[in-house]
Amino acid sequence: MAAPVHAADEAPDVLIDRLTREALDTIQSDKSVQAGNVSRIIELVDEKVMPHVNFQRMTASAVGPGWRQATPEQRTRLEAEFKILLARTYAGAMSQARNLSYSIKPLRAAPDDKEVIVRTLIKGRGDPAQLDYRLEKTPGVGAGWKIYNINVLGVWLVETYRSQFSQEINAKGIDGLITTLTERNKSNAADSATAAKPVKG
Repeated sequence: MAAPVHAADEAPDVLIDRLTREALDTIQSDKSVQAGNVSRIIELVDEKVMPHVNFQRMTASAVGPGWRQATPEQRTRLEAEFKILLARTYAGAMSQARNLSYSIKPLRAAPDDKEVIVRTLIKGRGDPAQLDYRLEKTPGVGAGWKIYNINVLGVWLVETYRSQFSQEINAKGIDGLITTLTERNKSNAADSATAAKPVKG
């Protein structure tokens, strides 16, 4: 008898295709997402995207060498704040993302590759936007592929944040970085709350 096929075992380009399609379908149908409601977008990211992300690897890579010195509590706080930061970046893009279509470029990978890049092109108003994903094969049946870096418009997010974070860590240590991230997220929350209010004309 053939073993059941787990959804998690789908090919990396098929996984990205499904996640992109689900995200765009949600944007078209969910009014709070269209309005840029960040808490709703974070909820959706948690529910739909995070199960397919190696978020600890993503955070550790962004923090760089400082991650090894961080305590378990500091690591937990860094992951939590980094997730909000990334979700807001994603939210900003998503709230603009109406009436979009996308295409996935043919995957160039050998069957036994453990790490691959899936390249997508999001098309809408203006120039098409490049959105690429680095994925790794997680060992074990049913574990599937996990995203560990995202390239938005030609810039890999982990590398971008690593240079910012290393300056913070050098100046103020891990706790200083956590404080900076927390403050930035609070400030972004205030900005998005202001932006969401209708302007009286």
